[in-house]
Amino acid sequence: MSDFAQAPLMVGDVVPKTIKFQVFHKGEIRDTTIASFRGKWLVLFFYPGDFTFVCPTELGELAGKYDAFQKEGVEIVSMSTDTVFSHKMWHETSPVVKTVLFPMGSDHRHVFVTLFGVYCEEDGLAYRASVVVDPNGVVRAMEVHDNSIGRSAAELLRKVKAAKYVQEHSGKVCPASWQEGDATLTPGTDLVGKI
Repeated sequence: MSDFAQAPLMVGDVVPKTIKFQVFHKGEIRDTTIASFRGKWLVLFFYPGDFTFVCPTELGELAGKYDAFQKEGVEIVSMSTDTVFSHKMWHETSPVVKTVLFPMGSDHRHVFVTLFGVYCEEDGLAYRASVVVDPNGVVRAMEVHDNSIGRSAAELLRKVKAAKYVQEHSGKVCPASWQEGDATLTPGTDLVGKI
């Protein structure tokens, strides 16, 4: 972990592209780096562990929206502290996890969970955390949940679309519950006290 002394990363920080890790993807185990995801939007989707209870409901819901994320130019990497071998077995045995088409990353060395400050030391597992990274490797959004609280894939997609919108439309901001096509705001003194 000494290579990444700036941990934990926060919104606005750049994810070091030299981080190496393994993924289970399309029936194969392979080595990769964060650098291989530069140039596209990336969602790191942390979950506590394979063969658990809330985790497959989240991964299944995310798998159901994977095409929508892909249409937005977003790659998803689910990430837990399990090994890729555990991911492979879970993918082969769980009816819900079989639907997962995105890479399933292994953080068994606890590099990512430490880097993002989402390591639950007491349990030795990741918290439920979602990190949105832009094509330049900059963290644009983060959320962390207690492990008993599942997340919404639809809400995560909404956040990605909002992050993309404000990056593509300099000077604009998205108000609460903004959906694609809704009005945005241009911050300025003329809005003070009028909203």
